[in-house]
Amino acid sequence: GIGGGMFISHSTSPTFTNVTISGNAAEDDGGGMYLAYANNFTLTDVTFSGNVAWFGGGMYLFHSDATLTDVTFSDNWAYHHNVSGDGGGVYIYYSDPTLTDVTFSGNEADHRGGGMYLESSNPTMTAVIFSGNTADGVAGNVGGGGMYLNDSSPTLDNVTIVNNTAT
Repeated sequence: GIGGGMFISHSTSPTFTNVTISGNAAEDDGGGMYLAYANNFTLTDVTFSGNVAWFGGGMYLFHSDATLTDVTFSDNWAYHHNVSGDGGGVYIYYSDPTLTDVTFSGNEADHRGGGMYLESSNPTMTAVIFSGNTADGVAGNVGGGGMYLNDSSPTLDNVTIVNNTAT
């Protein structure tokens, strides 16, 4: 299944303020939240913690315009029992979100992108912190303890990437 905590699809202008999404699981995508084909999605003062999924432990963002402000992704996990998981904190696929004052800490992926996995996406990130995230290598081709980019071109301004690990 997808969207363990929340599944949002084909929605216009959903807004979340002062929300905690914690302890959810999905067998496939988006442990905390799966967001697809949503326009003008806004998250402000939101925490994703302790969520797990194969892709996007905290959140999976697919073909959606999103603005994230003061959002924290902590201790989320991208895991699959017999293959690999990508995007411990968030998996962003064919989306160009705007992230401001967002923190990724203590997230883990069993393959790529402990904090964030980007595929064919071009986010704009301002005052974003990647700290203490891990891509830990259940499968080969491990990388991006903090962030993994695949065919993506993010714009970074005042971004800190520190103490992340790929093993």
